[in-house]
Amino acid sequence: MRVVIVTESFPPDVNGVAHCALQTARHLAARGHDPLVIAPAAAGTAGADSGSGSWSGSRSWSGTGSWSGSDSGLPYPVVRVPSLPLPGYPQVRVALPSRRVAATLTTHRADIVHLASPFVLGVRGMAAAARLGIPAVAVYQTDLAGYARTYMGAGEGTAWRRIRTVHSAADRTLAPSTAALRDLEEHGVPRVRLWARGVDTARFSPSLRDEALRRALAPGGELLVGYVGRLAPEKQVELLAGVCGLPGVRVVVVGDGPSEPSLRAALPGAVFMGSRTGDELARIFASLDVFAHTGPYETFCQTVQEAMASGVPVIAPAAGGPLDLVRHRSTGLLVEPRDATAVRTAVSALAHDAGLRTAYGRAGRAAVENRTWAAVGNQLLGHYTEVLRDRTVVAA
Repeated sequence: MRVVIVTESFPPDVNGVAHCALQTARHLAARGHDPLVIAPAAAGTAGADSGSGSWSGSRSWSGTGSWSGSDSGLPYPVVRVPSLPLPGYPQVRVALPSRRVAATLTTHRADIVHLASPFVLGVRGMAAAARLGIPAVAVYQTDLAGYARTYMGAGEGTAWRRIRTVHSAADRTLAPSTAALRDLEEHGVPRVRLWARGVDTARFSPSLRDEALRRALAPGGELLVGYVGRLAPEKQVELLAGVCGLPGVRVVVVGDGPSEPSLRAALPGAVFMGSRTGDELARIFASLDVFAHTGPYETFCQTVQEAMASGVPVIAPAAGGPLDLVRHRSTGLLVEPRDATAVRTAVSALAHDAGLRTAYGRAGRAAVENRTWAAVGNQLLGHYTEVLRDRTVVAA
C-alpha cells in the first residue's frame, strides 16, 4: 500500500502529532508498505527539502521508532514544504502554500492519504486528494476549540466549523478517545471511528528508575512529582503551584514553551529540566513517584500512557483523553479539571501512602502492556483497508 502522510508537525518537533506521525510511518515501512511523509520544513533549514528530505542535523534513524536528527536516515522519504514559526510560539511551525503537496501525491502514486491533525498543510492535502480522487483518512488530534477558549476567550464556534468542514471531506475520521469521538459526532462530523495511540513499553519501563538521578533532583529525599509536556497556557501547569507548597515534595517540570518564564515564578522550588527526549526522558519518567498532568484539553494525552508504562501512578483531569487511560483509584486519580486544590489534595493522598503508589503504578503498567505501536498500527491498517474497500464498492 502506498501511503502519503500529510502532517502538521514532524520531528525534530516534540509533540503528540509529530510522534504519532513518526510511529505511523515507521510501522507502515516495517510491514512492507510504502509510506512517504509531507511535513513543514524544520527550523534552521532553508525552508525546503533538497529532494532527499534532508535536514541540517547530523544524527540519524535509531531503528527503535524514535527520530534522532536526520530525515535522510529514515527508511522512507520525507518531503518538507516551506514554513514559518507561529507568532509568539516559535516551537510551532506553520506550512506555507506549496505545489509540492499535489505533486507528491501524484509522483508517489498514493493509494491513500493519511492526514495527521489537519489544519493548514492537512487542508491542502485533503483538497489535493479530492482533486485526484484519492481516499483520505483524517486523524483528529488537536482540540482547536479548547485552544480558541484559552488564547482568545471565544471563537469555539468558528473552530468547530473549521473542524467539521475539514473532517467531513475525509472518507473516515479517526478519534483518539471516546471523549473526542463524542465531541466530533455532537458537532456534526460524519464517519468517525475510534483509533487510540500506542506506547513504547520497551523504552518506558519501571526498570529504568535511577536512584542517582533521584538524589540529584531531590537531595533531601523529597517525593518527586513530575509534569512532562509543553509549557503553554492550555496546559495549565500553574495548577501545580499548591503542590510546590507541600512538605517533602519536589515538583519536576520537563518541557519547554512560551509559558516557561511565568511558570518559573509561579512554581517556587520546582526543578525545570527543559525539553528531554528518548532514553533520557524514559529514565526521568521511571524516577518519578507521581506523574501529574494538568491540561484539560487533551484529545488523548500520550504522556499519561508513558508514565503508566513507567510504573508511575497518574493524577489527571477527568476530561478528554485521560478518561480512557486512567482508571480512578486503580491506576491513578482523576480530579476536577482546572482545580488546583483537587490536584494538591490528590498529590497529598499519594504522598502519604507508598503502598498505594506502588499498587497504582503496577496496575498502570499492566494496563498499557498490550498498547504497543505495532498493535495500534495494525488497527490503522484495518481502517485503511475498510476505506479502500468502501471506495471500491461505491465506484462499482
